[in-house]
Amino acid sequence: MATWYDGPATLRVADVVVPLEIAASYRARTRGLLGRDGIEGALLLTPAASVHTFRMRFPIDVAHLDRKLRVLAVVTMRPGRLGLPRLRSRHVLEAAAGAMAGWGLTAGTTVNVDVPGRLTPG
Repeated sequence: MATWYDGPATLRVADVVVPLEIAASYRARTRGLLGRDGIEGALLLTPAASVHTFRMRFPIDVAHLDRKLRVLAVVTMRPGRLGLPRLRSRHVLEAAAGAMAGWGLTAGTTVNVDVPGRLTPG
């Protein structure tokens, strides 16, 4: 099992490259996208099985990933919602609403995470 750390990375969805922020510590996962007006790219919460959008300012796309970074489900959540936990979900990917469709991210897609200076977790 790989160790994840907070910080910048790159998300690859097929031929699409997206800036990624990793939130692996309790503090970073708890803060998530709260207090932000938007996000450039995506945020990976790890470990995580569910999310909420209470006190969020904008709708988000949420993708639940298994331990091999395969997408289990993609949903769009408006602010003030509580997401249900997904069985087998180990990571949650968040982005601005509509972004994941633009990247071609759907259930069954496997993503890659490139962390500068480190081996890819997974």
